[in-house]
Amino acid sequence: MRRSLAPSRRSTSTPDAKKRRTSSREAEQENEAENPVSDHEKFIRDLLARPFRVPLKNFVTSASTKTLGRRKPVGPRPLHDPFEENALVLFSPKPGQPKEIVHVVVDPNLTRVLRPHQREGVKFMYDCLTGAQIEGSYGCIMADEMGLGKTLQTITVIWSLVRQGPTYGKPTVSKALIVTPSSLVKNWANELKKWLGDRARYVTLEGGSGKSVDDDIAGFLSNRCVPILILSYETLRLHIAALRDSSSVGLIVCDEGHRLKNSDNQTYRSLNELKTPRRLLLSGTPIQNDLLEYFSLVHFVNNGILGTGAEFRKKFENPILRSREADSTADQRSKGQEKLDELVGIVNRCLIRRTNALLSQYLPIKHELVVCCNLTDAQKKAYKDFSKSYDQKDCTALAAITTLKKICNHPSLAEESRAASEKFDPSQSGKFHILDGLLAAIKATSNDKVVLVSNYTQTMELFEQLCRMRGYGYFRLDGTMSSKKRDKLVTQFNDVNSSEMVFLLSSKAGGCGLNIIGANRLVMFDPDWNPASDQQAMARVWRDGQRKPCYVYRLISTGSIEEKIFQRQTHKTILSSVVVDSSAQAERHFSTADLRDLFRLDEHELHSSTHSQIKCSRCVNNIQVRPPPDDADVSSDLSLWHHHSSKNHFTVDMALKKIWHFGVTFVFAQNSHKPRQIP
Repeated sequence: MRRSLAPSRRSTSTPDAKKRRTSSREAEQENEAENPVSDHEKFIRDLLARPFRVPLKNFVTSASTKTLGRRKPVGPRPLHDPFEENALVLFSPKPGQPKEIVHVVVDPNLTRVLRPHQREGVKFMYDCLTGAQIEGSYGCIMADEMGLGKTLQTITVIWSLVRQGPTYGKPTVSKALIVTPSSLVKNWANELKKWLGDRARYVTLEGGSGKSVDDDIAGFLSNRCVPILILSYETLRLHIAALRDSSSVGLIVCDEGHRLKNSDNQTYRSLNELKTPRRLLLSGTPIQNDLLEYFSLVHFVNNGILGTGAEFRKKFENPILRSREADSTADQRSKGQEKLDELVGIVNRCLIRRTNALLSQYLPIKHELVVCCNLTDAQKKAYKDFSKSYDQKDCTALAAITTLKKICNHPSLAEESRAASEKFDPSQSGKFHILDGLLAAIKATSNDKVVLVSNYTQTMELFEQLCRMRGYGYFRLDGTMSSKKRDKLVTQFNDVNSSEMVFLLSSKAGGCGLNIIGANRLVMFDPDWNPASDQQAMARVWRDGQRKPCYVYRLISTGSIEEKIFQRQTHKTILSSVVVDSSAQAERHFSTADLRDLFRLDEHELHSSTHSQIKCSRCVNNIQVRPPPDDADVSSDLSLWHHHSSKNHFTVDMALKKIWHFGVTFVFAQNSHKPRQIP
């Protein structure tokens, strides 16, 4: 009976064997007639009688036989269908390649959310990281401006590399490191979960020290099921020994990659100790100060393609910078352009850069307004008094600059001893006077919310006093706030039912992945030497999810050190535009000498010293008589913006026009769409 329950294990065709099987079946039938079998027993017997099947997708049963010995694999297959509609194929086998080579296709769940420029970015990065762009080099810089989805593109590339590859479909890399500022570790974990759900297995290390962190790293390296480690730069520096000798780390991703602009710093040296050549650096601002910093980033991802630092300086940096000076000769400009073209040609093979002008097709219009504000008499007096006597004071040049910037914000901020109970008077400051009127006009004419940004804690305290004085509900976020509380605050403010009108933001916290789309107006109250800091802060409102037209105001005190800082920012931005953005049309406005005279107050400047310096050929007596060219790229060149010395033809923003008489002296204006024609 037991033998009859099991399927036959061998097949024979002899007459004697057939007779034995026939007699066996007859015996079983006689036995079943005498002892009826239950339905349950029949079900179990039927299951046991079925042939065994290999539980693998790539194994099928031959049509000619059902025996196990003749089952055979179909062969290696790609993880995802390369012929599916809208599939993003990163690699395709070439004719004649072995059958073991298969397609590499982006996960369809990610493909569905990628915009066209993001698909292009993913393919470019994949080609760089697999050596298809530059033979023998495996590095890449993702330099898209803020708001274009660098994080999503990066996650797509990481997921593709750790899940699949061309050879047998096996993963290209087994382990990937995401190195980021400590404040963004959780943000990366949240983004992975957002786009990949529970499929993504990762470990996060925000900080800590000692053997426990080394053990966590060792556990990650030995766990074949967890391919991604997210850790801070500080943690990596402290525990580089635990990672240094690992051959399983196949990819390094460095967020906020401009931290590596100095090849002599400890972070740069620590990362260079890792063995992997696959290096992806993320930075929306690859040029922050000079070309040598730019060289450091390129050298980190692809060692040697620009030579040594000394060779780069002699061959590229010196002739390019000299050609950008206002007093450069025709020969110097020609040579500089030649070297610029050569540099761009090399770097563009491993750097991808798109500006946020691409967002104009997805987002509402954005108006950017540089508003020059007249200093009050109290500010002018404090400014001139300090400028004349600062060298007699016991302070550094940097401290003196800071004091002058504070005077531009409000004269009370420069006073050494200011009574805490002293009543705040916004009319004592030109910028605060205009801000006070602007907030009131916005409140009276719309339901718009406003983000106020400053570099200084003391200025933010004055913001708070102004909000309390006028009855505006507000939230405040600065660098002391925890990541969890920051996210909660932003969520509350973005709620359409929130009654808070104003969000006070420290520019030091402005680059930490904040998405403040609950507001559609942002006021940058004081400029920073580093244009990247201001750009990050100003990008908080014009982002995915924004539904209303946006207004970004940059308040600059006319004729003051703030205009000189703004001019220096423009100089750096123009440098970035010609090198990174490949814009050869940027004007040569400021010589090095022009940017040294910091402390002098141009008190007789009625409109804007910046406008006077660019020697605008489209304006006569500070009145614009000709509009910018229709095909002008106005993103970085102030000479191509709209210029307004009065409110007569100013129609960009009715709230600002309403309070022009509060002390506005000049406005540079541009928008994210095609420039408007000036009547």
